[in-house]
Amino acid sequence: MRLPQARLDQVLDRFHEVEARMGAATDGVEIVRLSKEHAELKPVADAVQGLARLRAEMVDLEAMAADPEMAAMAQDELRDLTERLPGLERDVALLLAPRDADENASAVLEVRAGTGGDEAALFAGDLFRMYSRYASTRGWRIELDSATEGDAGGYKEIIATVTGDGVFGRLKFESGVHRVQRVPTTEAGGRIHTSAATVAVLPEVEDVEIEILEKDIRIDTFRASGSGGQHVNKTDSAVRITHLPTGIVATSSEKSQHVNRDKAMKNLRVRLYDMQRQAKDLARADSRKSQVGSGDRSERIRTYNFPQGRVTDHRIGLTLHSLPQILEGDLDPMLNALIAEDQAARLADLEAEFG
Repeated sequence: MRLPQARLDQVLDRFHEVEARMGAATDGVEIVRLSKEHAELKPVADAVQGLARLRAEMVDLEAMAADPEMAAMAQDELRDLTERLPGLERDVALLLAPRDADENASAVLEVRAGTGGDEAALFAGDLFRMYSRYASTRGWRIELDSATEGDAGGYKEIIATVTGDGVFGRLKFESGVHRVQRVPTTEAGGRIHTSAATVAVLPEVEDVEIEILEKDIRIDTFRASGSGGQHVNKTDSAVRITHLPTGIVATSSEKSQHVNRDKAMKNLRVRLYDMQRQAKDLARADSRKSQVGSGDRSERIRTYNFPQGRVTDHRIGLTLHSLPQILEGDLDPMLNALIAEDQAARLADLEAEFG
């Protein structure tokens, strides 16, 4: 893709303008805003400047190639730069392409058992363990917000906050229905059963402005369920907050009611913000048919087939015969393919914009 020089100049002009204004700013709020924009623009400006240097060097080498004494060396170097140019142009194009504003945010991860009874709850537990293992490999921190255990193990529902750089950008395509095909431990006849669990990944944006009026919420306290023995919660410390206009419910079941109220309000804001995101995603769906994530949380996105040891992502038609490794947290091959598909769609949008 040959990027218009006017677009590249526009990026550099804005970057230099922000740098100049940062040096002159005295207002704290403006300094914070400019610093954030500077941090976002710097990798783009660096890439654009790198591309400009490479193109200028190619022009110099083409001139040198006209000199018989310098021709052989110049042509070798020119060949090397010519091979590097498309990759660098693609990197710049990706940085310029419309991107998710919440790409680098932490996230709230929700896993719920779907159809399949006890087997669905066990599968929900397997999925949460898979994401926990993956988070550990990336150095992310997982903090449990609430959990309801299944009667035979696993979870009917489990919600956790995953904190780290780029969590939402890596996990956002996991939202949807995950289906499992396997023989349950309780199945005497050896028949394969199909069960499902739903996954939702919501961006946790700290500075988002979501107004919640007291008259619009109902706060209930209840006794949190535990694993028995000394872990049973003997006080009504768990908190459930219901947002009446939307019906959205947020809960937290730590030992402290005060902590639970704060956590539940934070989670409610996350859900309200995510509702706005989904509305925008659905509005864009018609204009972007190849979009990996359509915002439809009821979409069946992936099947885990135990008898054949394979995992298939139905959105991009990718099948990996490494189910045990994936369940142990080796998610990068799948996630990288989904991200690459999304990048290709964003580049196509950019190419259409440039004509």
